[in-house]
Amino acid sequence: MAMITTVQQHILQQQKNFSEATGTFSWLLGGITLATKMVAMKIRLAGLSDVLGAYGETNSHGEAQQKLDVYANQALLHCLGLRDSVAALVSEEDDKPVTFNRDAATGKYIIVFDPLDGSSNIDVNVNVGTIFSVLRRMPEADGDLNASILQPGYKQVAAGYVVYGPSTVLVYTTGQGVHCFTLDPAIGAYVLSQEKMVMPYQGPYYSVNEANADGFPEPYRCYLDKLRRGECGGKTYSSRYIGSLVADFHRTLLKGGVFLYPPTEKQPKGKLRLLYEANPLAMIAEAAGGMAMNGRERILDIKPSDIHQRTPFMVGSRCEMEALRDCLK
Repeated sequence: MAMITTVQQHILQQQKNFSEATGTFSWLLGGITLATKMVAMKIRLAGLSDVLGAYGETNSHGEAQQKLDVYANQALLHCLGLRDSVAALVSEEDDKPVTFNRDAATGKYIIVFDPLDGSSNIDVNVNVGTIFSVLRRMPEADGDLNASILQPGYKQVAAGYVVYGPSTVLVYTTGQGVHCFTLDPAIGAYVLSQEKMVMPYQGPYYSVNEANADGFPEPYRCYLDKLRRGECGGKTYSSRYIGSLVADFHRTLLKGGVFLYPPTEKQPKGKLRLLYEANPLAMIAEAAGGMAMNGRERILDIKPSDIHQRTPFMVGSRCEMEALRDCLK
């Protein structure tokens, strides 16, 4: 009988490829997996306990917080804040980073995260998720802690997400392949279910909120018309849109295709956040053979100017993304 591989075991195996590895990084990711298991438990019991509905306050973006938004944020802050390797935590739900007075030699990492993506879907039992990114703190001679937080995406040392659905799955990369783990409730551990995932070169679906299409710039509308007419690689596409970024991205990773959140007349700078939504998913997409861009440039090349900076976000298989790039020229 083949033995299982947990995410902690997998991370330790991956560390063998890095001579400078000390085990600190695996301890750090252990905090993320613990927090997401706590969130998964709350979601499974959502209809049986008082965790559904609005919390009664708004987050840093003026969006109404759900009770599970608050719980997920508190779980991640608690589980990660206790790790002495963490210098700062940056959450969608908080106006400012949570920083710790830790020496640069000890507090080596910065974690940015969206604690519960797609929370408007909670009350109707649709998939939601957690997105996270890990940055290495820069040497003090190169910049202060704030400069370390505002590094471009290509500086990420790891990125991942969790989808809370029919099963709870965790996907992560350190740039050396993309790996998927499924939470086994019988043993309370994430178990390796797919290793070295590759996004198909071309897929059958495009994913976009077409209710906003009248506000898209013309090149994006033309691109969608081409997909529907079968003018991209000879394939006629179907539309799939869940409205939870993590769930839509996970399908795109597995099946191929393209996810688009273009600029609109109402939101010309885009809606999704660069640091803790676009950057982590872009890193995963590229590590799996896909592409991600904001319409003008590679997502991972953008230098952030604010922790809550927004961006247009297009991500997917190489065939669809190259066709989109041609339309935008």
